[in-house]
Order: sequence, then C-alpha cells, then structure tokens
Amino acid sequence: MREPVAHNPGQPRVPDSVQFRGHRGGVIAMHRALTHFRLGPMNVIISISLFLSFSSIWLLALPWLCGIWNRALAVGLGVLPLKARLDIAEQHFRFLRLPIPYLRMEPVLPDLQTWSLVCAVTLLLFIGTFFLSKQLVPVIYLARGILLIQATSLIYFALWPTGFPHTPDSYMEALVASGIGLISVVPLLLAFTYYIFDFGLLRKAVLTAITMTHLAIFLPFQVLAQAMLLQKSVLFMPLLYIVFGMPVDVLLIIAFYSWGMTWSFRRADERPPKLGVSALRAWSVGCVQRLRNAILQPTIPG
Repeated sequence: MREPVAHNPGQPRVPDSVQFRGHRGGVIAMHRALTHFRLGPMNVIISISLFLSFSSIWLLALPWLCGIWNRALAVGLGVLPLKARLDIAEQHFRFLRLPIPYLRMEPVLPDLQTWSLVCAVTLLLFIGTFFLSKQLVPVIYLARGILLIQATSLIYFALWPTGFPHTPDSYMEALVASGIGLISVVPLLLAFTYYIFDFGLLRKAVLTAITMTHLAIFLPFQVLAQAMLLQKSVLFMPLLYIVFGMPVDVLLIIAFYSWGMTWSFRRADERPPKLGVSALRAWSVGCVQRLRNAILQPTIPG
C-alpha cells in the first residue's frame, strides 16, 4: 500500500491528473454545456421573462386549443373505425374555464379468445428477445420490461376479471388533462434547464414554441390511437398508461431539449453587457465624469 505523501502547507497543492482521466487513459473533458454556463443577471431576467410570456400565451390560447382538439377528435371518429362518442368535461381553474374534449366508450372485458391470443403473443415476443443480438441489450431490456407490464395485466384479468376499477371514460379524460398539464409546465422546465444557458433569446423562444406546438398537435393523435386499442379490451389499459401515456410526452420533451442543447452558443460579441455591481459602478462613474465636465466647461462669452 502506497504511503500518503506529506503536503507542505507553504506550497500550492497540485491537482492529481489521474482524477481527470478515464479508464482508458484519455483526458475527460468538461461538458460543453458547463464550459459555457454563465448564470448572470441577464440570463435570469430572460428566463423569467420567457416563462411568463409563454405561460400567459398558453393560458390565453388554451380555450381555443380545446376547440381545435374537439374538432380533431370529431374528424377522427368519422374516419376511424371507433365505437366511441365525443364528450366535453368542464374544468374550472379559478379564472380559467376549459371545455376539455375526450372520448367515451364502453368498457370491454377480455374474453377467453382475446386473453389467450394476447398471452400467446406476449410469451412469443418474450422468448424472441433471447435471440436478439447482444449489441441490442438496451432494446432487449426495454422490450422485456414492456412485456412484463402486459404479463401482469394478463395475470390480473385471469384472476380478477371483474375487479378492474378503471373505465375507458375516466382514462381518456385523464389522458387529455394530463397532456394539458404537461404542456403547461414546459416553460417552467425550460426556464430551469435551458434558459439559463447562453443560447440567445431567439433560440430559447423557438425551442419553447416548437416543443409546445408539437405536444399540442400530438395530443389528439395519441388519444385516438389509444382509443383504437381500448375499444378492443381494457386488458391493454395498464400498458397504455404506464408506457404509452405521459412517458411518451416526457420523452418528446427530452428529445427537443437534447436537440436544443446541440445548438451553438452565442459568440462573445453577441452577448449583452453584463449587469451587476461592476456595471453599475462603471455607469455611475461615467455619469459623474460627464456631469463634472459639464460644470467645469468654460462658458464662451456671447
């Protein structure tokens, strides 16, 4: 065992270079986001301003968007082979009144044929994961996790087929409401995780607008796609809720955030002047200098 080397308090401590190297000996560079992280007063002001602006626009546009979603779901019911009807859930949030559209359908319990078919497909897919290449380990474990959720649903409906407490109506309404809630917090999430970086005001606004617009367009398609499965049987509801519900929306936000983090930072000449004590001192010194020059300037006789 190596003895610790005594350190002389009079000499500066030199950092050990081993802690900055990986297991292959290469140097671990600091992440590009951290090298450009400058949380100055201007970034804080921009973050708060963007958050308030997009939140206000979203709240003002939300009743109009509910009408758009209502028409989109009505078109979907007319085009797709769906046995459902369109309904409106009135939600009141203090000063905000939202007519949230959702689909109503009868709960269909799995019969023996449906249960056996889904069980056989789940079992075959689980066995098939053992024949995939070892290079697809993340895909293998993701597929097994999804199949495990469906297997628990099969076991539940095999033992307690009439004890399932949820209905497609309540699930469809909760799906739309949760989607609205998630879109509403996008400006807040980006304010804490993206606005603090020096990407510039335009890039921050564009990323927020793209993310919220994509989620708003995606919501009615997500509802219609899940309704197509739920009309067959409530056997698929746990899988739709745990895997293909809000987790899909969260992954979309992460995808847009990751894309935005690949954008180039602003150059030094594009950055606004810094705010703070030094800037205030320089401004006050300049004002005093101009005032003194104006007072001491000799007057020219007329």
